[in-house]
Amino acid sequence: MAAHILVVADEARYQHLVKVNLEAAGYLVTTAGSGDEALEIVSNRSPDLVILDVMMPHLDGFATCERIRQFSSVPIIMLTAKGEEQDRVKGLNVGADDYVVKPFSATELIARARAVLRRAQNADTATQNRFFIHGNLKIDFARAEVWRDEKPIFLSATEYRLLIQFAHHIGHVLSAEELLTAVWGAQYRDDKEILWVSIARLRQKLEDNPHNPLHIVTRSGLGYLMPPLEKDSTEKV
Repeated sequence: MAAHILVVADEARYQHLVKVNLEAAGYLVTTAGSGDEALEIVSNRSPDLVILDVMMPHLDGFATCERIRQFSSVPIIMLTAKGEEQDRVKGLNVGADDYVVKPFSATELIARARAVLRRAQNADTATQNRFFIHGNLKIDFARAEVWRDEKPIFLSATEYRLLIQFAHHIGHVLSAEELLTAVWGAQYRDDKEILWVSIARLRQKLEDNPHNPLHIVTRSGLGYLMPPLEKDSTEKV
């Protein structure tokens, strides 16, 4: 069954451009002209991916993304203005999974959409053990759910995919290139900015003190790791 993609842009030409090219690639496409309309569609129709323009009146792309993240983990790609680095960082901080810079080619957009959809589908990575425990953190691989101090944590598909890379390689330092390739794809292996922002966002959700992390630790010049703890465990169900 074709993936359902929601395209959100107030400019008709961008809506049409993206819709036509995605449909030609075999996707089912719905369009929305405002953030409010997008929220209704995400809530009622549960698309597989949202492509969200930053520049919209009333409820812009950042606010729309933030609102979506309050109730949905649907993957989100943001369309940002050329050269606006702060827009890309802000988009990642409010929960976007990826960004495409205008002007963009249809080939690039389709490749990004395909990669994000593939990551979301692979988020439930197979494992022999259902539960993973690291200090006050617990992961249920079967349901792709995460708890901190027995309280559920809401992660996007990309955040969850990044977290389980650490859980599956506990005690091992993972380089930025390894994480970018495993989570985003080989074409992202040099895009350090998206990794830095994603790890910072993940620490805000997982750590009691993000500036002194327990679960995701930086090894300067080498990469990142989840250090083993005495009470680490996995449980089969």
